[in-house]
Amino acid sequence: MSAYKFLLELHSGFRYIVLVLLLLAIIRAWADWLGNKTYSEGNRKLNLFTLISVHTQLLIGLILYFMSPFVQFNSDTMKVHDTRYWTVEHLTGMIIAIVLITIGHSRSKKMLSPMLKHKSIAIFYTLGLVIIAAVIVMSGRGLVGMTH
Repeated sequence: MSAYKFLLELHSGFRYIVLVLLLLAIIRAWADWLGNKTYSEGNRKLNLFTLISVHTQLLIGLILYFMSPFVQFNSDTMKVHDTRYWTVEHLTGMIIAIVLITIGHSRSKKMLSPMLKHKSIAIFYTLGLVIIAAVIVMSGRGLVGMTH
């Protein structure tokens, strides 16, 4: 198996870990925010592991970006859907989502109120997930299944 194929399979499979952690963090943050619950060590760890997973996924994706035959910089890049998607749209959308998740996590760490901590995670992680889902759907491959 080539390094490219291995990383592609890793990136494609690891997204399920990212999505599960993101969903768990979002559900817990919304429930705890709306339920007026304290911010526990469990909240902190789940939110941190979620952040680490999206950053790990980004690093794998960036390596793939520079190896991928679908990423091209030529006069046809913006004219061909798949080339435009993998060269521009996927990278841009995912970076925006990860920046939002990172901002939400960073803001929650600075907040003193448990409700504000939960609110920051709930809002920013949800925005990140919506963008991630939209970018995946834009590929035309759907949310489930392995890439290529």
